[in-house]
Amino acid sequence: MSKEQELKEKLWKALKSDKTVMLGLTAEADGDSRPMTAQIEEEGDPLWFFTASDTEIAQKISGEERAMATFVSKSHDIFATIHGTIEIDSDRKVIDRLWNSFIAAWFEKGKDDPKLVLLRFNPEHAQVWVDASSFMAGIKLLLGFDPKKEYRDKTGDVRLSR
Repeated sequence: MSKEQELKEKLWKALKSDKTVMLGLTAEADGDSRPMTAQIEEEGDPLWFFTASDTEIAQKISGEERAMATFVSKSHDIFATIHGTIEIDSDRKVIDRLWNSFIAAWFEKGKDDPKLVLLRFNPEHAQVWVDASSFMAGIKLLLGFDPKKEYRDKTGDVRLSR
């Protein structure tokens, strides 16, 4: 398996497990991003986010916009910045498919709430870092290994779009 494929698989596995990213538009001068929970169906598919129409991100999206998601796994062993495009998508079939009790808690009128907005984030590529523990690096250094060489194998750019 190539290094890129290994990093890509680790990222998707961690995203499916932990789901929370800091999401923002990259065209913004201030670079604001907000914590959002991704709905993920399959590796390589869009990341879906439910939000309300009165949120900053929903109000700033007019068509397809450049966006970035920053991700840290709960175990702090995978870090990534994911680049792509984001747009509002009102596909009722997707809403029905992804709807769950956690999303329902935010929308009083359920799937028909007029404030409900579905965002489609189309990931294109990511920079991924797999934690090379400083403790382990110290041990390897004591044993005569170069931890920097191994670390280079644990970071890289990966293509995410199909």
